[in-house]
Amino acid sequence: MDGISLSLVFVLILILAAEFVNGWNDAPNAIATVVSTRILSPLQAVLIASLLNILGALSGTAVALTIGKGIVKPEMVNLVTIVAATFGVVIWTTIVTLLGLPISITHGLISGLAGAAFASGGLASLEWNGWKKVLIGLGFSTFLGFTLAILLTTIIFRTFGGISPDSMRKIFGKLQIFSSAFMAFSHGGNDGQKFMGIMTLALYITGVIKEFRVPVWVILICGVTMGLGTAFGGWRVIKTMGIRLTCLQPVQGFSAETSAALAIELASRLGIPLSTTHTINTAIMGVGASKRFSAVRWGVGGEIVTAWILTFPVCGLIAYTITKISLWLF
Repeated sequence: MDGISLSLVFVLILILAAEFVNGWNDAPNAIATVVSTRILSPLQAVLIASLLNILGALSGTAVALTIGKGIVKPEMVNLVTIVAATFGVVIWTTIVTLLGLPISITHGLISGLAGAAFASGGLASLEWNGWKKVLIGLGFSTFLGFTLAILLTTIIFRTFGGISPDSMRKIFGKLQIFSSAFMAFSHGGNDGQKFMGIMTLALYITGVIKEFRVPVWVILICGVTMGLGTAFGGWRVIKTMGIRLTCLQPVQGFSAETSAALAIELASRLGIPLSTTHTINTAIMGVGASKRFSAVRWGVGGEIVTAWILTFPVCGLIAYTITKISLWLF
């Protein structure tokens, strides 16, 4: 391929580092409930999640196109913009993962892109049509995930209310394996595409590719990298979501995963980037609240929400600062 330079190679490596921490923090969302309910061992869950994340990443590119073209105007973006945005994601995600807190990598990347572009081009650099999809994604990831989880849990308990607890565990223990796989697939189909879009954008603005279309090799390398991040761990995040937030049984794990996966799949097919973290966490809160409001440890939920809220300004500020320093130096 023409146009490959050392600076571009550095940028591509940094993007893959961001995709890795995406798998490290965000992908455990898919397996937190199935591990906490002890239906699968951590190793089994990681292997399934890694494979299904890769397959999900191969399932489409609508979200990648939104991220690459719909958040910031491509003509306003250069390699410095991409470096600043991805560097902020890597730093913030590493910090919160070590603290055991799940965050929205989606919001970190979007705010990083916006912060970097704003530093160099002002408000004119932002693509407002793409931001409409981001706002829609906020609704999908919070209200839809929470509501679907309550509805599905209520329907299940009314339908299977006469079955013994042991039978319920056996039935939904098996079903939860499929719901966990569905959640991992949907995660790959939405979150996995975000850094595909950024990598494609880097290749496009440097002239390596002549049209903004996600190459197959980009899909594969990003999918595998995210899978490796999942395999590396994220056990503190899994503990927070699957154990600390609320006590889950297989039927509740199934409801949370299925509800979240349905919301994510719908968003992915519409090209809407959303926070899979928000979606599965609000779904977990929904299944807990369907039993009784006090079943959710709202103090832990508050810690998670605080991390969500801080993600936008922290990643945006890091990217903005790096871009301004680069402009001053060069």
